[in-house]
Amino acid sequence: MKKLMMATTAMTMIASAAIAEDVKIGVILGFTGPLESITPAMGAGAELAMAEVNDSGALLDGSTVTSVRGDSTCIDSGAATTAAERLVTSDNVNAIMGADCSGVTGAILQNVARANGVVMISPSATSPGLSSAEDDGLFFRTAPSDARQGVIITNILQDRGVEEVALTYTNNDYGKGLADAFQAAFEEAGGTVTISAAHEDGKADYSAEVGALASAGGEVLVVAGYVDQGGSGVVRSSLDSGAFDTFYFPDGMVGAKLNENFGAELNGSYGAYPGTDSPGAAKFVELAAAADFDGTGAFAPESYDAAALIMLAMQAAGSSDSADFKDHVFDVANAPGVEIFPGELAKGLELLAAGEEIDYVGASAVELIGPGESAGNYQEIEFADGEYATIGYR
Repeated sequence: MKKLMMATTAMTMIASAAIAEDVKIGVILGFTGPLESITPAMGAGAELAMAEVNDSGALLDGSTVTSVRGDSTCIDSGAATTAAERLVTSDNVNAIMGADCSGVTGAILQNVARANGVVMISPSATSPGLSSAEDDGLFFRTAPSDARQGVIITNILQDRGVEEVALTYTNNDYGKGLADAFQAAFEEAGGTVTISAAHEDGKADYSAEVGALASAGGEVLVVAGYVDQGGSGVVRSSLDSGAFDTFYFPDGMVGAKLNENFGAELNGSYGAYPGTDSPGAAKFVELAAAADFDGTGAFAPESYDAAALIMLAMQAAGSSDSADFKDHVFDVANAPGVEIFPGELAKGLELLAAGEEIDYVGASAVELIGPGESAGNYQEIEFADGEYATIGYR
């Protein structure tokens, strides 16, 4: 089937030469809000892929790509929807790279993307609820679902001999979805969650929440929150009160800000976030360094890949229209075909223009599964000497 579709695409592109255009891709992320320390590298990752394609001159007979940024705020669905509407109706973007947090991503999908028939590929929205959301074939994500992350957390805790944990989560779609997925996986594996309690972001004092967590007990406190918001507040209160001294950090808590906020206070704590030790990951880190940003940051590789998939799918379809290229995202993301890594987008575009197949591996070892999401790779981290470092991959 893939060979037939590629052959048809090639004939279409030969039969009607494309006219060079200015393709616009919306980059909507929480440039303000509880993930604002992580999103600069994410935006830079997506725009690195666009710059690479522009340098090649190989997209749709010399079309150029322009990034148009929008602020999702991560937590305000109304503001995120307004920002996305501007991108689509005023800036006339052809696709959206984003959003970031799960709640705002779902709001944009339902209120803007579906209403206007615009493809969106999120690099970081991980709520399991998005796997079954009505999307008209327009929504994809290069990050794995938290259904997968729940299993990863369970495996890491079990490997360390942890049998009882307390759990706190930010009170939104991301936090609740991850908390439920983890608790189900951990308890199925024989572990005990002594308490699962929500916390609100934006509070100055989390002593009451920490008091309840401490009363329930647990060997480790799992903090399914945001590093720039309540998650760090809960950790600070826990350390100051002596309630917990060992923490597990899921993806929303992993960032350089965690080192800045706590340093050696977190020695012995650990966690994981999406990542891989594939050749593409190492190449992306090199390219990011040359572009003066940190390619090891959470979801920066996935952002590069999300933007790359949009442009490669356009090339496969011979069109920048979402209605045309949405059905080609799976084709370029998965085998069979010539493997394409970061720095090789020109090669991928040229192969597609010639009617050949590609398998985009990218920076995060991309493999899309049924719901249009990443199959899921994670890198395990541990704190020592005042900062975290990767100690393995799962």
